[in-house]
Amino acid sequence: MSEMPDNSSITKILSDLKSGGNDAFEVLFPMVYDELRKIAGSYLGRERSNHTLQPTALVHEAFLRLSKQREIDWESRTHFFGVSARLMREILIDHARRHNSQKRGGGLNTQIALDPSLSFGDKKQLDVLAVDDALNKLELLDERQARIVEMKFFAGLNVEEIASVLEISSATVKREWSSAKLYLSRVLSTEN
Repeated sequence: MSEMPDNSSITKILSDLKSGGNDAFEVLFPMVYDELRKIAGSYLGRERSNHTLQPTALVHEAFLRLSKQREIDWESRTHFFGVSARLMREILIDHARRHNSQKRGGGLNTQIALDPSLSFGDKKQLDVLAVDDALNKLELLDERQARIVEMKFFAGLNVEEIASVLEISSATVKREWSSAKLYLSRVLSTEN
């Protein structure tokens, strides 16, 4: 049975990346692969069942993009996974746009199943592009709330992990999450 790497090991490798250690990503990938795959599975588990993008492909695409990020000042393991989740969201949005543009004459858009903690009346799924658009609108109003939603809804980070990434209190995360949910509920309930 292989040992799970501790947070300090991952944080050390991320620190090496800041120092220009180019080989650090090769060491990092096997250490974070399972958790990235879990995030990818969470994303894709909320999408339609016949999605053409698989979790493994999503992880590899995200990791390829991550390995090209030279200007990120990696603060911690949680920060790394927050950035990873953001990249996976961007990949899925790009994929949905390509998929939807290939459908001539309309049809159903790419759907995402809603997290049980978000309620939008009787809707169980929303257009993934509508969710992205709503998050972009929220980001214009309150960037921190948008990051909280992204990390909680898409990456599955808990309140304490989000607080650590954003360097705010857990109480602030809870308050901002409640406010963001109200905003998104209002915006997404008017969509479609």
